[in-house]
Amino acid sequence: MNLTQHKNTIQWLAPAKLNLFLHITSQRADGYHCLQTIFQFIDYNDTLYFDVRNDEQLSCEYDAINLSPNQDLVLRAARLLKQYSGTSLGVDIRVEKKIPMGGGLGGGSSDAATTLLALNYLWQLQLSDATLAQLGLSLGADVPVFVQGHTAWAEGVGESLTPIDIEEPWYLVIHPGCHVSTAEIFLAKGLTRNTLPITMTDFLANQSKNVCEAVVRSQYPQIGQAIDWLSHFSPARLTGTGACLFAPFKNQTLAESVLAKLPKQWNGFVARGKNISPALKPFTNT
Repeated sequence: MNLTQHKNTIQWLAPAKLNLFLHITSQRADGYHCLQTIFQFIDYNDTLYFDVRNDEQLSCEYDAINLSPNQDLVLRAARLLKQYSGTSLGVDIRVEKKIPMGGGLGGGSSDAATTLLALNYLWQLQLSDATLAQLGLSLGADVPVFVQGHTAWAEGVGESLTPIDIEEPWYLVIHPGCHVSTAEIFLAKGLTRNTLPITMTDFLANQSKNVCEAVVRSQYPQIGQAIDWLSHFSPARLTGTGACLFAPFKNQTLAESVLAKLPKQWNGFVARGKNISPALKPFTNT
């Protein structure tokens, strides 16, 4: 739990994630895809502020965007937890967005997971992480890994998680300035859906890729251009279905030096890989 307290307001972080690879091994009868991937967190975060209420009212506001109640995963997470627990408490939530939307960095899922973790603590519900992850799965396939809070090898639709510890390099992350629809990519006819399952040994031997990249390149040429540009400095890869892409570097200085060369039409940032989510660290009161 990472939060700071100012009077009655509690601050809690919601980190971004990278998919270090993404394979689709099959498609289920219900249309969902069976995946293999590694989720790793990065120290690039949204910030959520919570004010507990003694009535049952729930509210959420964002600093830079407007979302409908159906799109607002934070409000949906709060409603879901309130309904499940039966608590008589409420909350006012404010979200400072830093993670780009539609970038494949999991910002919405992370915000929802942080809401579940924070309200479980603030409402004193004492629900297990397993229960919170199961609730979160109904909000999105990426929510459970943010609840668990540890870099993980993921299978199923992304909810079958095995915690792992891997290197924590510095990453340069680029957003090419477009929004990619995950649903659109997963529905694409050209998407590879029969990749043979691999093992961690295969991943460490560089026998992995993001199978969505070919489809994304064909539909969003600017993303392909950004991947090709970044690959001149370090092997670059799409995260999730994009639009963001990333490359690892041995240290912050190298990553920052490449960021300084970034073409002006793209946005980018440097962040450190983290095996433990900052949302799980002990909180301090200030």
